[in-house]
Amino acid sequence: MAVPKRKMSRSNTRSRRSAWKAQLPQVQKKVVNGRVTWVVPHRASVVTDSQGTALFREYNNRRVADA
Repeated sequence: MAVPKRKMSRSNTRSRRSAWKAQLPQVQKKVVNGRVTWVVPHRASVVTDSQGTALFREYNNRRVADA
């Protein structure tokens, strides 16, 4: 483990810690057959039939996995 050679000042410590903040995931609105859903970009979405049964997952309009 790395050991600091000198003591870090309080202002430097706090400014370093303030840079490491978690960000909320960005969501996008998607309308499918009149239903509004919110999706996280760059994730595979679940395609369902009219009853709501999951059929498969798609990404970039391609089928990537079975549900």
